[in-house]
Amino acid sequence: MIDLKPLDIDGHTFLSVSVQLPKTNLLVVTNDKGYIMCGALDVALLNEKLKDRKVIAGRAVGVKTIEQLLNAPLESVTYEAEELGIHRGMIGREALLKMI
Repeated sequence: MIDLKPLDIDGHTFLSVSVQLPKTNLLVVTNDKGYIMCGALDVALLNEKLKDRKVIAGRAVGVKTIEQLLNAPLESVTYEAEELGIHRGMIGREALLKMI
């Protein structure tokens, strides 16, 4: 099952995406600038092999719901996210607000 919902964070609209897969969930919260995602995100790949794309993204691990993703500390972030002031340990919700 795929669940797409608009998500309001402090008056800013994001899109939450939840995909139920066998034995796991794929979770993403995004806007037109960047996104945060569950542990399925490969930040090293984005930073190294796809660096020229300048992806703004952060990864939280051990989350099973969108709400957990919003409240979890980010385990890793892309170089482009760091340039916006997003850093490891920042809560997902706070990182998203830096992407507006």
